Amino acid sequence: MKLQCAAHTLDLSTPKIMGILNITPDSFSDGGSYLKDGKTSLDLVLNRAEKMLAEGADILDVGGESTRPGAAPVSEQEELDRVIPVVEALAEKLGALVSVDTSTAAVIRESAQKGAGIINDVRALMREGALEEAALTGLPVCLMHMQGQPQTMQQAPQYDDVVTEVASFLQARISACKAAGIAQDRILIDPGFGFGKTLAHNLALLARLPELSILGAPILVGLSRKSLLGQLLNRDVDERLAGSLALALAAAERGAAIVRVHDVAATKDVLQVYHSIKNAMASS
Repeated sequence: MKLQCAAHTLDLSTPKIMGILNITPDSFSDGGSYLKDGKTSLDLVLNRAEKMLAEGADILDVGGESTRPGAAPVSEQEELDRVIPVVEALAEKLGALVSVDTSTAAVIRESAQKGAGIINDVRALMREGALEEAALTGLPVCLMHMQGQPQTMQQAPQYDDVVTEVASFLQARISACKAAGIAQDRILIDPGFGFGKTLAHNLALLARLPELSILGAPILVGLSRKSLLGQLLNRDVDERLAGSLALALAAAERGAAIVRVHDVAATKDVLQVYHSIKNAMASS
């Protein structure tokens, strides 16, 4: 499948890498990485972006609102101030395919105007005005499942069957998007690892990831450095590379089309080896 992302065409016949650029002071792993004297430094952002592209990132995902467990909301204007200059710089100066990690209608609209190619929303376009603005952009959208809100989602998540319930929610949001004029071939889905899920829920979702293919949309996964690895391995955030690579490989084997990661070069190596083995198996 080929996904048209504004001026870019993304070939999803092999898993693609989305590099994470959080323009926030409080994201769980890279929060504050691009601040200088309390303000976002475009030079720091561009240096990191150039490195990720050189390492093999296919997409750069820019976010201006932390959605880690317990994160506080940000105002619309603050998110715009963080995100829009970065989107414009990445698109104009680097020619990058930019995904915008936002739930906010105004950010969706202005990001598209400044060159964004994908809308990636952890709230599945449920915030006021977001669905309508996303439809007007003509861009692909990624719909994520989250139980609750970032402030409370990890307090006591419960499901009768996590995979069935996640699939049901995503199907409903796909239907809402289609009703709003967003074509099926412009929709991606994300099961939302770590967003209102326990360790057992996350592992069940990953083990049964192929079941989500029934929804007819490419699957994006975000597993990099997440707390489930802390629970499994008793490792701090900056010690989770090996675990993150294992999860990226497991997701690719189970049909993920896009993996959203912090560590681009290492993930690229893993996926290249996996793809080579898969090709060898197909030709033997």
